[in-house]
Amino acid sequence: MTKTVGIRREDKSEWERRVPLNPTDLADLQGAHDVRFQVQPSEIRVYTDDDYRAAGIAIEENLGDADLVVAVKEIPTALLRPGKTYVYFSHVIKGQPYNMPMLRRLMELGCSLVDYEKIADDQGRRLIFFSLHAGYAGMIETLWCLGKRLAAQGVDTPINEVRHAYEYPSLEAALEHLRELGERIRAGGLDARLRPLVFGVAGYGNVSRGCQEMLDALGATEIPVADLAAHASRGGEASPLLRVVFKEEDMVEPVAPGGTFDLQDYYGNPEKYRGTFANHLPYLDALVNTIYWDERYPRLVTKAWARESYTAASPARLQVIGDISCDIEGSIELTVRTTTPDVPGFVYDPTVDAALPGLEGVGPVVMAVDNLPCELPRESSDHFSRVLREMVPDLVRADWTADFAGLALPPSLKGAVIVHKGHLTPPYTYLQQHLES
Repeated sequence: MTKTVGIRREDKSEWERRVPLNPTDLADLQGAHDVRFQVQPSEIRVYTDDDYRAAGIAIEENLGDADLVVAVKEIPTALLRPGKTYVYFSHVIKGQPYNMPMLRRLMELGCSLVDYEKIADDQGRRLIFFSLHAGYAGMIETLWCLGKRLAAQGVDTPINEVRHAYEYPSLEAALEHLRELGERIRAGGLDARLRPLVFGVAGYGNVSRGCQEMLDALGATEIPVADLAAHASRGGEASPLLRVVFKEEDMVEPVAPGGTFDLQDYYGNPEKYRGTFANHLPYLDALVNTIYWDERYPRLVTKAWARESYTAASPARLQVIGDISCDIEGSIELTVRTTTPDVPGFVYDPTVDAALPGLEGVGPVVMAVDNLPCELPRESSDHFSRVLREMVPDLVRADWTADFAGLALPPSLKGAVIVHKGHLTPPYTYLQQHLES
């Protein structure tokens, strides 16, 4: 029997133009498998209704006939339907309070939920993500903030010409522009008072990779963490732009005297370690945060450090923090709210513990856009679609009426089923306590 898969339009914000599956991939799947696709109409989606129609895909407002509904972001609680199987980023695995009503409603309706964030191989590595493109866009917006911040202080630089990520017609256009700016910087286009500009990147995963590709285009030279202090002095470095990438062992140290750092021990017993990242902050002009964080781990930048380090008479060197991870008051405690692509940054003023509009002030600028891949909608959608299309046949063939034990899915997908037929699956029963609280 032909299965029907509905592709929901995205409407979480005016910036959300991504799609989970592009027209070409849907056409290929529809031609090769016993499946029919329905796509909800959208006026803002990067691929238009006509793009899908031209590929032979039906445009349907009502997805009530769909056996499987696929989206990018959360589906509003009011739109959930009984017994459906949904696939999207649910943002519930940390027990996020704002999404517990949605999770509860999925259970009440006897639905099943597959979360992209938990689709992983047997080593726990995520298989489907937008994180690379979050790194691209996040680094561009961080540079935008830095250029404008320096200009506000009376120092104009080629970096001030960086545009918002969404203003570039393509990722390649953004890369080419950064290459041009980098050439001008190397040719003497950076004020001697700023040489070298030092960029710190916390983390080394896919988001970090995206950031580093942007800094490579700009021409930043990488240096080891151990050499940071020696190379950061103004006027003492041949390269005008430096970057340094921080790993866990650069961020914490064992509490026990004479202890040694062990990565797996740190992951399992973070209480045995204390944060040391503040030791690096005096040498950075910009910090980009890409790490996974929860409350068990030390923070990278604290409000206490900001209060001590930013005074009107002697502000800290750190001008901009690009918090791509964007956990509110998380690893960057100064991230007290999120921002939008058109106004990506605010000034965190430590004297009043508040986010102030604009890019001038005592504290650092914090870039906290929480939907960065939206700024590169076509590239991020195509990348995502290339991976997801390989998983769709297994999702369609599965008998979602079977009990969880009998649900025939590859391990990578079965491990991402958070709710099945209205019940939390065994790996996610811990969410019950969050539902109750």
